[in-house]
Amino acid sequence: MKTIARRVLAGAALMAALAASSAYAQQQQTIRIRGPIQTVDGSTLTVKAGEAGDLKVKLADNVAVFGVVKASLADIKPGAFIGVGATPQADGSQRAIQIMIFADVQRGTGEGHRPWDRPNTTITNATVDQTVAGVDGQVVTVKYKDGEKKIIVPPEAVIRAYMVGSKDEIKPGANIMIVRATKQPD
Repeated sequence: MKTIARRVLAGAALMAALAASSAYAQQQQTIRIRGPIQTVDGSTLTVKAGEAGDLKVKLADNVAVFGVVKASLADIKPGAFIGVGATPQADGSQRAIQIMIFADVQRGTGEGHRPWDRPNTTITNATVDQTVAGVDGQVVTVKYKDGEKKIIVPPEAVIRAYMVGSKDEIKPGANIMIVRATKQPD
């Protein structure tokens, strides 16, 4: 996992999501934090978060740490749980921009289909049903609780995978991304 920490984001992902119930998390304002860790003082980090400046982050006792590694189309297999950022197509399919393959312990995270954080895009977190070669790229069918989507994966789509990490990787210099940090008054 050391190489993962050097090469890519070492994320304290899902910190607030694992620490609080979903009903409580929906009531609280959450923010996404990403950037290099400047200092670590016990369970408090200082993160250089771009335009937001230096932010103090208090980690939950049960923080889940994941690294992110480069993956390929061959890693997307039936039964895998993935997140697909995509552009909707006229025929109802989705053209993938990026795909994240979740670690098994993340199965079900954010399951469903909804708008993404980029203009005119969607995010679909779902289980891979099948993959087949298509004219415009690989076609992946995913299923989630309330539906299914056909995903076209062009050669330029970025594919990455989460790897389970450890708290030891949370140290100065490591890049971090916290998906849902609960914003406190201070």
